[in-house]
Amino acid sequence: QVQLQESGPGLVKPSQTLSLTCTVSGGSITTNSYYWSWIRQPPGKGLEWIGYIAYRGSTYYSPSFKSRASIFWDTSKNQFTLQLRSVTPEDTAVYYCARDRGTADFGSWGQGTQVTVSS
Repeated sequence: QVQLQESGPGLVKPSQTLSLTCTVSGGSITTNSYYWSWIRQPPGKGLEWIGYIAYRGSTYYSPSFKSRASIFWDTSKNQFTLQLRSVTPEDTAVYYCARDRGTADFGSWGQGTQVTVSS
């Protein structure tokens, strides 16, 4: 059974770059047909999908994040990373990594990590 675990700093200053890593165990991130996403939930709001990196290494981003987000992977460590540039307090959220087969039916999730943007 695949497991996902987010890691990264819990506090980021405004205008800096937020960087979070998802470590995957129990399965390879290059396994055919799987997509590895970053999703967040700001306080009091719903889930927001940020983007994914696919099993062949291609990426796709929500238009809302396309100008600021980058997702890349390290296959040797079975990890993928989100970088979100020029953060503001509105980027404060619980950030999750998750897996699906391209259907937005996320069957596997990390536990989530709280990120606060504050000076």
